[in-house]
Amino acid sequence: MFANASPTPESISVSRYASSMIGRLSLRILLATCLLFAPTASTQTAWPTVEWETATPADMGMDESQLLAARNYALQGGGSGYITRGGKLILSWGDDQQLYDLKSSSKSIGFTAMGLAILDGKLSLDDRAIDRHPSFVIPPDDNQDAPGRDQITLLHLASQTAGFEKPGGYGKLFYAPGTRWSYSDGGPNWLAECVTLAYQRDIQELLFDRILTRLGIHRDDLRWRNHQYRDPQVDGIESREFGSGVHSNVDAMARIGHLYLRGGEWNGKQLIPRDFVERVSKPVQQFAGLPSFDESAYPRASSHYGLLWWNNADGTLPRVPRDAFWSWGLHDSLIVVIPSLDIVVSRAGKGWIAGWAGDYSRLAPFLNPIVAAVENPPSARPYPPSPVITGIEWAPASSILRKADGSDNWPLTWANDGHQYTAYGDGWGFEPKVEKKLSLGLARIEGSPENFRGVNLRSTSGEEVGQGGAGLKASGILMLDAVLTWSADHGGTWQEADWRFKTSFGAPTFLNFAANYSGARDDYVYVYSQDNDSAYNPADRLVIARVARASIRDESAYEFFAGRDRRGSPRWSSSSSDRAGVFENPGRVYRSAVTYNAGLKRCLLCQIAYGGDTRFAGGFGVYDAPEPWGPWTAVYYTNYWDVGPGETCSFPAKWMSSDGKTINMVFSGEDAFSVRKAQLTTDQVKSR
Repeated sequence: MFANASPTPESISVSRYASSMIGRLSLRILLATCLLFAPTASTQTAWPTVEWETATPADMGMDESQLLAARNYALQGGGSGYITRGGKLILSWGDDQQLYDLKSSSKSIGFTAMGLAILDGKLSLDDRAIDRHPSFVIPPDDNQDAPGRDQITLLHLASQTAGFEKPGGYGKLFYAPGTRWSYSDGGPNWLAECVTLAYQRDIQELLFDRILTRLGIHRDDLRWRNHQYRDPQVDGIESREFGSGVHSNVDAMARIGHLYLRGGEWNGKQLIPRDFVERVSKPVQQFAGLPSFDESAYPRASSHYGLLWWNNADGTLPRVPRDAFWSWGLHDSLIVVIPSLDIVVSRAGKGWIAGWAGDYSRLAPFLNPIVAAVENPPSARPYPPSPVITGIEWAPASSILRKADGSDNWPLTWANDGHQYTAYGDGWGFEPKVEKKLSLGLARIEGSPENFRGVNLRSTSGEEVGQGGAGLKASGILMLDAVLTWSADHGGTWQEADWRFKTSFGAPTFLNFAANYSGARDDYVYVYSQDNDSAYNPADRLVIARVARASIRDESAYEFFAGRDRRGSPRWSSSSSDRAGVFENPGRVYRSAVTYNAGLKRCLLCQIAYGGDTRFAGGFGVYDAPEPWGPWTAVYYTNYWDVGPGETCSFPAKWMSSDGKTINMVFSGEDAFSVRKAQLTTDQVKSR
């Protein structure tokens, strides 16, 4: 656990995902207890290796009526479709074995072979195409003298910025690479030939051997036509198109989408690089904002086109999460991946509107209700409304202050030197940033929520390295006068506790009160976590332990909430096997933080809603209770906030008004120290 320092014999405790730390400021002892979470295996998920596991919309927290609205819109063009969540099939329509000509969705499917080439070290997106294909751009002969021909990279070909005209044959170059965005089949087809030459192998055979068969896709589920626009062979090898040419059923399409949803992993095996999937799903930074050659047909395309996949990174579809990305072909063939909602959708048939162009407005009637099905599922809130806090009004998203970009986690505690102390993960902290990316770093927060300053605290023994699940992280921090681990030199060196929780408490975090733990209701320290050994997996319930503040370093002194007696009073047990939940939400309880709101005399729990990449899109819940163990009621709940809530959220006590009605949420959205003000409305009688 993390603890921090102050100018008196006080301490800050920090909880890590596996161990603990404590720090001190000034000549007097300031202890920091830190709860850490340890690296674990990948998040559990369903894998449709043979058949899809099925579930009802209600099982997966979705509104069936919204899903049916999406299906009905899709059926205006006939065809077939799948909607999956968490790797489970929720809704299907049409013949799921019928093969459809996917047209330009072939680009996204075929580009998977480029992921293999990067994994195998055969190609890089920065490679010049001419170095990988001796006859690149010829024919036609006119291209021999085209401007920038020798500077075209594989990245240009994948991002539609190489300068080729639309047709998939041997088309002309009509602008210099990287100066415009223009939708083309010819550029991706040159890229397909580069991959073919790198492997000296038919791409269709390569993908079945390395990817498709492992996904449970068979030859009668997906096939490539013979090349329709170019010579059928390149260097004596069967040549396939990226521009078009794949015929597939919606089952196979959904399996490919699920591979991308899981970051290129399939059932424990990394088939294509995770960072490749990241690049595919986002606009190419150096090309975002380039003018489209045909702006009327492809408005703002360079700002929401990745690498042969479309995306919503610029929010063109305002009701769809910004992390959504999709393949898209003529007749509206789609593989839609929404990581923050854990959703994959496949659809093929006839187009909803005649013709095809990159105008997102035709997608909104299909995608909006699918998103709404998760935003507003029946009985979304796991608890009834709060009797005290009747509402919460968030400041505009434009008012959010973000600092320390590239870092996350941010547990907070209020020290009696007037400052707050925090820990960050997988980043470089505040400006000026540390020179090396840290798995766990420390910082001090000075000032008000409207005008704060972050100061990195360096500690060779307190800092940790290791990206993601490979490195220790801080999950909780507490200013206190006893510690699990401690520092006697202003956080310069740290000594770690010699024990850890052996069962559950994968992401432990402290209940925080005011400065130096003032205002605490009793002489105990309370520790919460989802009931899981891992910080990276959800649980059905939130559990709590307590320890006398004078005994925080004594493992044997901890007691675990074990339910309530007949009078409703909490029972405590020295055995973790007796632990009971203080908060339940099956399969959805994830990283949490609890702070006491002295003005309202309520504990405030902020809990991230598990599912997808919540850095950029997702939801969370705010709950309140009169005691650390409950009973909990709901203040606010959403599965899709207007910005990404990140992986952690909290309401620091220092940034609450004296009446408790003005609060500030600190969250790790967009991998930054993010602050957003909120105003609580209350029942005037019950809040007294």
